[in-house]
Amino acid sequence: MDKELIIDGIKIFYQETGDPHGSPALIMHGWGCNHSTVRFIATCLEDHMRVINVDLPGHGQSSEPDSVWGTDDFANLMEKFIEALNINEPSLIGHSFGGRTAIKMASEVSVKKLVLIDAAGIKPKRPLKYYLKIYSFKALKRILPVIMGKQRGEKKIENLRNKGGSADYKAASRIMKAVMSRCVNEDLKDIMPLIKCPSLLIWGDNDTATPLSDAKTMEKLIPDSGIVSFAGCGHYSFLDNPAGFKAVVREFFKPELSSK
Repeated sequence: MDKELIIDGIKIFYQETGDPHGSPALIMHGWGCNHSTVRFIATCLEDHMRVINVDLPGHGQSSEPDSVWGTDDFANLMEKFIEALNINEPSLIGHSFGGRTAIKMASEVSVKKLVLIDAAGIKPKRPLKYYLKIYSFKALKRILPVIMGKQRGEKKIENLRNKGGSADYKAASRIMKAVMSRCVNEDLKDIMPLIKCPSLLIWGDNDTATPLSDAKTMEKLIPDSGIVSFAGCGHYSFLDNPAGFKAVVREFFKPELSSK
């Protein structure tokens, strides 16, 4: 069932499916996606669990934030969201950027179980070439408005930013580009040891966006955690190997799926 809530002026669209009396699970999609991308995950659990599949702010049918948010802001809003739904101790399932948000939430509030799927949260190591490119761009941001005029200079800067950014970055609005830039540069390793719930890390071993080495780092830092990796799968491992994913995630939630 399609639903929406207004929290702190932000419209949150979500789908609620499954058993309304079952153990609750909140699913959060990756950057540039929406609830439909992770709909398959919901179908794996909704026969016995209460599944809430949300469009994160700035995605799908949910409204954008009015300022440049970081991971803290997304987590805080989702914490208010589950509180508004009267959900106590939910399980969190996050893919990519949704995993980043889930890590932050699980370090702050009581969570029953955590599933991270090709999750973000570890700041990537960058080669020297990357930093030279970044610092050159920052220099141009200062110089171009002076030598070309403010309007022409800012237009040129935006063109350069779009030319050099990822597909997700190019598709985003101006404010969401700034949000993405801020979040991608946040490293959550320091808060991972604060996660106390059982945690399952599901990864594609060919993931180039959030490599398997990230999952191995997370496994070392999150106390009660383990990795399942799928051979030949990429960043969307749950779609690349749906049968394997369903079997693994249902085994992890076996007590919740067995309860009456």
